[in-house]
Amino acid sequence: MQIREGPARRAAPSAAGALRSPMSAMMLAMFATMASFYVAGQLWQDAQNRVYLIKELDRRTGQGQLAISVDDTLKVVACRQQGKRLASLEMELAAAKHEGFVGKYTPETNGTHSRKKPLIVIGIMSSFGRKNYRDAVRKSWLPTGSMLKKLEEEKGIVVRFIVGRSANRGDTFDREIDDENRSTKDFLILDDHIESDEELPKKTKSFFANAAETFDAAFYAKVNDDIYINVDTLSAMLETHWDKPRVYIGCMKSGEVFSDSTHKWYEPDWWKFGDGKSYFRHASGEMFVISRAVAQFISINRSILRTYAHDDVSVGSWMIGLGVKHILLIFEHVLDSQYACEYLNCKVYMSGEIA
Repeated sequence: MQIREGPARRAAPSAAGALRSPMSAMMLAMFATMASFYVAGQLWQDAQNRVYLIKELDRRTGQGQLAISVDDTLKVVACRQQGKRLASLEMELAAAKHEGFVGKYTPETNGTHSRKKPLIVIGIMSSFGRKNYRDAVRKSWLPTGSMLKKLEEEKGIVVRFIVGRSANRGDTFDREIDDENRSTKDFLILDDHIESDEELPKKTKSFFANAAETFDAAFYAKVNDDIYINVDTLSAMLETHWDKPRVYIGCMKSGEVFSDSTHKWYEPDWWKFGDGKSYFRHASGEMFVISRAVAQFISINRSILRTYAHDDVSVGSWMIGLGVKHILLIFEHVLDSQYACEYLNCKVYMSGEIA
């Protein structure tokens, strides 16, 4: 008798598949669940990273500090009110001038004592080894002792020799300047500046910054120690401009930019002045004057103001971006030396102002 096993054998795989099917579905469901958690975790982590990066970007760029405090708001309102008040006073002053009023530099009161706000601080650029030049200035136009104090108190003219420090602090050069200053009391020593002929532009910047912080004057002047000034004439001229907020006074010139490194007036940054190789309009370095607002600007921004090879060009470059009045001065009116005016070649300019 033959036994047919075909049907039984065909049924066996179906039974085994039926037993494995629920297990496969469960594993698939578990795998899908774990994959879902993994994907969700990655998305959450990416979202947290994006939030962190956005906050960090805002912090570094300052965009996240859009809100201002109540105190800041009150300050803004107060500044606007002061601005309106200033505009009103300017209109009143203009009307008064139209009626014939002429402004005059007058003393200010401080409590019960009367004091005169300095009209001008004159910084005479000097250096080590130039005592003979300083003595010549003292014997000509700069008074000494009690007369120097009288010049400050009665005429509001403060004059100081400007000298930096030696690269070797406390050496013979420093001691000589300190000894001379103890005797004459007519120095402004720049402790933050190393004395060097190549660093004159930085020295001039340091002078204006320190003078603006030390003296509350209306004007500040830079003068070389071989220039002789008629202080009375200079004072009278400045009194006609004291009510202007931003002025730049001097013998205005341009001049060639020299790219030859062997030339006396070589400018390392000559390529910045264009193909014409000509400087912009600036006051000659022998003497120039700026108003208090301009000196304060230099003091605040001293760390970022660019200097060139020459101090007059450097100061002139700072004036380009400011709303200053350029006062064209005939120096023969304020200099005692006719030769100095011829040397400065200032007679070709008329006194006046340009925007």
